[in-house]
Amino acid sequence: MAFEPPRRLVRALGETAPEGDDWLEKLPGLAREAVERRELTVERVQLPGGRSSLVVLVRRADGTPAVLKLAPPRARPQSERVALAHWGGRGAVQLLEPVSVDGEGAEGSEGVLLLERLHPDVSVRTLPEAKALLEAAGTLRRLWVDPPEGHVFETVAERTGRQAKAMRAGADAAPEVAPLVDAALSAREELLDSPPEHRLLHGTFRQSKVLSGDRMPWLAVGPDPVVGEHAFDLARLVRDRVEDLIAQPSGATTTRRRVRRLAESLEVDRDRLRGWTLFRAVESGVRARRVGRERDAELLLEFASWL
Repeated sequence: MAFEPPRRLVRALGETAPEGDDWLEKLPGLAREAVERRELTVERVQLPGGRSSLVVLVRRADGTPAVLKLAPPRARPQSERVALAHWGGRGAVQLLEPVSVDGEGAEGSEGVLLLERLHPDVSVRTLPEAKALLEAAGTLRRLWVDPPEGHVFETVAERTGRQAKAMRAGADAAPEVAPLVDAALSAREELLDSPPEHRLLHGTFRQSKVLSGDRMPWLAVGPDPVVGEHAFDLARLVRDRVEDLIAQPSGATTTRRRVRRLAESLEVDRDRLRGWTLFRAVESGVRARRVGRERDAELLLEFASWL
């Protein structure tokens, strides 16, 4: 089978690829090797697929359906592997290959994850909005556990520190966004001063990351794990369906109501959730503008201005 990278993946990785990165060119060969090593039968490449990995629907030698996921090093697949192993299927997709005590996978597993098959075309986004937020929030709560002892996960302070540098550069290049960037960076400094907890977080949680399963009704996929406070993880969920929010005459009011309801339902401080939602929306908006996705940037920055 030809493992043609989906256009969505090619476009997304092309926006962020460092000079000289040839992972996409190597991907078809990496996929064939991973399939042969595990004696898998390929059904199809999942389309439109994700923005950071190739997802292939496969069957194991005993006929069990599974998912083969291949991701470049910059997507931190090893970190994802360790987090999935630590969750052990509680609230998240199950890892089907063993992980050693030092977090390494089986031979030939670098950048490759063999996962439980969920229903890839059925996410909580298929539910009415209120129900989708409720189910997503319940799934997220199950992921908030203490990180493994001696973990090497990135912290919220480290991740947002890298992002803050890019945001400052974006504000220098586009002075009209400087007030929002300043507000977001100020919020970050205050929030990092006294975080209420240090837990293992999904890192990139949103409705499309929660898929229907057989073992449990809903399970999270695609984490970019980080250690920090709950409000950071919940913040990305606040802006889900941002296009719909922007289109509403009452979008700003709806957004503030969503912050309040999510904070109350998951026992998160409302002001901390608002602050991290502001930071993450501005960071995403500045990044979208930097890679030429002007429409996304406009939506995200308008959303941020409501907070």
